[in-house]
Amino acid sequence: MTKDVIALTKKMPDPLSVLAGLLSGGPDLLAGAEGEGAVVQLCDQQGRPLVSVEAPLLVQVRGEAERLLGAQEPEVPYWWTEARATTGVQEAEELAGTFAARIATLVGGTAWPPQAAWSMAVVKTDGMTVAPAPAAAQPAVDVLTDKVAVVIQDRPVVAMTAWLSDAFRAAGNAGLGLQIVTPAGTRLSPAVRNSLPGWPSRWVVQDDRDGYYDGLTGAVLQWSNGLFATVESPEATPEDPRTPVAASFREGTQDTGERQLAISFRTVHPADDRLVLGGAVEAVWRDVTGEPPAGWGTEEPANLPWSLRQLTDVAHERAPEPTWLVVVGTPERPGLATVRITRTKGGVEEDVTLAFGYGPGEQIPADAVVAAAESLATRHDLQSMLVQIRRARRDLSVPAHFEGPGVPYAFVLGAEEVREMPGDRARRTPLPEAPRELGPKTRPALYYPFRGDPSDLSGWQDFERLMRHLKGS
Repeated sequence: MTKDVIALTKKMPDPLSVLAGLLSGGPDLLAGAEGEGAVVQLCDQQGRPLVSVEAPLLVQVRGEAERLLGAQEPEVPYWWTEARATTGVQEAEELAGTFAARIATLVGGTAWPPQAAWSMAVVKTDGMTVAPAPAAAQPAVDVLTDKVAVVIQDRPVVAMTAWLSDAFRAAGNAGLGLQIVTPAGTRLSPAVRNSLPGWPSRWVVQDDRDGYYDGLTGAVLQWSNGLFATVESPEATPEDPRTPVAASFREGTQDTGERQLAISFRTVHPADDRLVLGGAVEAVWRDVTGEPPAGWGTEEPANLPWSLRQLTDVAHERAPEPTWLVVVGTPERPGLATVRITRTKGGVEEDVTLAFGYGPGEQIPADAVVAAAESLATRHDLQSMLVQIRRARRDLSVPAHFEGPGVPYAFVLGAEEVREMPGDRARRTPLPEAPRELGPKTRPALYYPFRGDPSDLSGWQDFERLMRHLKGS
């Protein structure tokens, strides 16, 4: 049974409904709170958490339950109430299901997954045991060692939920890696993929044939010395590790005709109290899709309708600390961006990683890419931009098999960076096609087109030649 259970309701769960849900284990279980009351917990007699319940989240963005859960959602707006059971305790999983079933019944709505929330009866909890702290101290962490924090997720798509975001933050502050363990068939949200740091953090996939493997590289893994580490081949040498690759990772790599347009860019704005943030993301979205983003949030599901003013207010309130955001599109044109806003000596930086999904027969709008680059270069203080096309899922989720890297399609150098280049280096390049000027003639940005196509590597060759040239090597 899944460890996470979610109630989707049209009305906000009222205090009496939440109380009825918390009594799913009878009156003898203890109730506690974490995160200044944002998380309510059902605990055993020693105060160890059995079930952690997040504060209800009002979702005002259409399609998030379908994208992350594969569930039919109520008409927006609706309330998303999430309960997570302590791993390895059967009664805790039943408590979470009963809690969600009671909330959905009393307030009106549904629970996900349906098979987890089938009973509203009191769960027998006599004699159950829970792992002692520190493993149970962080609601999202299932195993804690001196090297990594391990999170076990059994969901269709692992999303950057408030719990997982807290686990990322706690692991980073403690100097630990974060390892996410999922069953076969689970996918990652791009928001999680883009936030996963380097070694020893990794996505660990359970596999019937090879035990465990890395969902992003395919390397076969084993639990050793307090973390999941790669398995060495018997023929391995220090110069050639020869890490085995899981058979499941190599399978399912046929071309389905699905594509993604991936755009990464950085803007650097002068620091000003009147600065409005998010305009660069909106400009690209409008140029590529013809409409603004559908919603945004500081976690997944993205719950807020698109608003430059609200986004800017959140970033200003958090300054000088950085702000991380997720931006989403509509189900008709899948799009997702992660945005990191940081105050630096140079001003206010927005680092954006964005992708749009296209199905078989849908054309990627080449003219829109140039228009988006022009918008960023002329109105949004663009520093640099890389555009890639890749063979990948239209819904943008990351599967645990090989998809291949994106192929560079174009690169844009901002006007300030062009001006700082010595001589005419930025304009005289070794590429087959000359760069295109964007913006004012007196201070243009430069757009470098490549021969990018997922069927060959010519785009990478062009990109590498250009980077060496711009660096003067």
